[in-house]
Amino acid sequence: MFTPNRQFRRAYRRLFRKDPAGANLLLLLAELADERGEVRFKTPFPESEIQKLMATRFDDPGAYQLEGLRK
Repeated sequence: MFTPNRQFRRAYRRLFRKDPAGANLLLLLAELADERGEVRFKTPFPESEIQKLMATRFDDPGAYQLEGLRK
């Protein structure tokens, strides 16, 4: 289970102000990463897999997603 620390929350907030969908992609990849911070996909070009994961994980990819830290 991914638990964002203060540094991640600050980076997320900073990025969210500039690009909300990009910030949520960062959050998704952080949730998918293993203990070493690596994300591995089965396909060599995982764009479609990332799109499916984004659609499944976020109802609105442009909305703020970190709980308890609404803008």
